[in-house]
Amino acid sequence: MSRRSLIGQVASLAARPIGAASQLASRPIALAGRDSPLHPLNLLDRLHGPQSLEDAVGGRVVLITGASSGIGQAAARRVGGAGAVVVLVARGADKLEETRVDIEAVGGIAHVHPCDLTDLEAIDRMAAEVLERHGPVDVLVNNAGRSIRRSVALSYDRFHDFERTMALNYFAAVRLILRLLPSMRERRSGHIVNISSAGVQTRVPRFSSYIASKAALDTFSDAVQAEVREDGVHFTTIHMPLVRTPMIAPTGLYKSFPALSPEEAGELIAQALVRRPRRVSPAFGSVAALADAFSPQVMDLVRSRGYQMFGDSRAARGSGDSGPAVDRGDDRALDERASAIGNAFARATRGVHW
Repeated sequence: MSRRSLIGQVASLAARPIGAASQLASRPIALAGRDSPLHPLNLLDRLHGPQSLEDAVGGRVVLITGASSGIGQAAARRVGGAGAVVVLVARGADKLEETRVDIEAVGGIAHVHPCDLTDLEAIDRMAAEVLERHGPVDVLVNNAGRSIRRSVALSYDRFHDFERTMALNYFAAVRLILRLLPSMRERRSGHIVNISSAGVQTRVPRFSSYIASKAALDTFSDAVQAEVREDGVHFTTIHMPLVRTPMIAPTGLYKSFPALSPEEAGELIAQALVRRPRRVSPAFGSVAALADAFSPQVMDLVRSRGYQMFGDSRAARGSGDSGPAVDRGDDRALDERASAIGNAFARATRGVHW
């Protein structure tokens, strides 16, 4: 049997009806209630440390970037309701205020600190202000990010796509870590959670700028973890699967893809704050990373199949991120809906943003 035939059979199996389990199967995270195919190993995390979110964050200062909407907002509401002192960071002050009101409505404490995270000096000022007003930060959640879905053929004259994804997804997160890490090490306690992407494990096409920036942060964190482990500082990398937020809206075919809700993604972060695992990954992401280590050629075939199956969105084909499409014919179909075999392929590789 050829590799191409094997991929086709996997996709056709995924397309079969699954009855009462359909709602669960539509979610990118396999094995309900757990975040990894090796979930029994999570028992090791429970042998020490807090047993509930309230134990993990109650009375502690938790700074969350990108807290004005989507995943960051959901996570902020969750930890705020568990008793954390939540520091809300994003560019838009008005939306941060809405999040603060939501948290205070359930008896929580939240503080708004607007900041343009693409401005490194603004990050320095914000971090200094947070430390002065609220004391050392116990937990940092680097959630703010920018995603660009565009094939390399449409990127030859768009080097700025690579610059701006790196600026927000990597340099901003590193700058904030460097400002908050010293006090964590001095107090011998701290937790840094980086929201990465399942795309780093699967290395999907059309996301070369995005996954490169996330992979850089993953590698930085792995290296620094070895240096601060004995100081009581823990790093967690969450390889987040596809989440149904406004960020994925320009790609219409995602409407039929398996995806988490922002609340489910926020709960994933909450679980990570309790167990403090080194990594949290969707099942297919872990399998893909392992397969890539043993046979890159097989994963090249899978990635190539996904690339051929799905097209660039109208936004990607336009003159700007939300500009008009160059081709309003075939691209419209590719953008707004996937074929039956495409949907089956997406379910077989659930959580991956093709």
